[in-house]
Amino acid sequence: MPILNEERHLAEAVQAVLNQDWDGPLELILALGPSTDGTRTVATRLRDADHRIRLVDNPSGRTPDGLNAALAVADYDVVCRVDGHGILSAGYLRTAARTLEETGAANVGGIMDAQGSTPFERAVAVAMKSKIGVGGAKFKLGGEAGPAETVYLGVFRREWLRRVGGYDPRFSRAQDWEMNYRIRAQGGLVWFTPDLRVDYRPRGSFSALASQYKQYGQWRRVVARQHKGSLNARYLAPPTALAGVVVGSVGGLFWRPLWVIPAAYGAAVTTGGLAISTGQDSAVSLRVPAVLATMHMAWGWGFLTSRIRLTDDLPAASSVGRIACLGPVPDR
Repeated sequence: MPILNEERHLAEAVQAVLNQDWDGPLELILALGPSTDGTRTVATRLRDADHRIRLVDNPSGRTPDGLNAALAVADYDVVCRVDGHGILSAGYLRTAARTLEETGAANVGGIMDAQGSTPFERAVAVAMKSKIGVGGAKFKLGGEAGPAETVYLGVFRREWLRRVGGYDPRFSRAQDWEMNYRIRAQGGLVWFTPDLRVDYRPRGSFSALASQYKQYGQWRRVVARQHKGSLNARYLAPPTALAGVVVGSVGGLFWRPLWVIPAAYGAAVTTGGLAISTGQDSAVSLRVPAVLATMHMAWGWGFLTSRIRLTDDLPAASSVGRIACLGPVPDR
């Protein structure tokens, strides 16, 4: 579990792991970045209360560095990635281990079930569970079990993490998608199942949401550059929408009919946002169109303006040695 500024949700996320129905040995490794809140204090208190928790330092605070630092000291045969703001559902580990056995997959994962507490967070959750918000991502929308490009977080066979060299430390974002691409390129199976569910706590403000989705767009462009042929039409929708809105808004100053483009986009996100939030409180539903527009425009802006180039300043993915999180899969 890579941790940075997770004081608010860390105890809940950790307890959800420790409460799992798992017959074999289990260790929970928290990779602690340089948090500016009380995260380290909370983590230390949790470690002192349960011998299954271990702490490792992640001086850079970057997610792939934290994951690789934790993997390098782990002991067991199955690796479950967990986030500090993700809450595993009951039976998650046992279901994941069984699915690994039944499918022969290298990595299995399920649904990123966004659950907000404030009206804004609930509006983000509505948007994240809709096709108009996230396209066709099965790990956010659900669907039938089967092979997938990527899954949320993931539960891995140890040997596959060794084979592909762990997480590429050059990817500050999109490191899950990128590693799953390498797994699939080497013949491994990435498997989605709706039987696995993780409660996800969305960002709590427009600025935080915009920053998150801008980074998603930036790093998805980096993956596209690194792995030719990995981009499909779904990922081009946000930059196309942004370009259309900008061209229509600016061009409309000189030729009025172009204003129909941003007007049509605004009408679409408003109508669509209100439709997908049916049954929600007005405080939630009225925020959904603006949340959708923020997600689209920020992702598109990040993609179009991405100037991130991978360099040799950070090494590419390489062997991370002894990697795992859970003990051997127990007999059923």
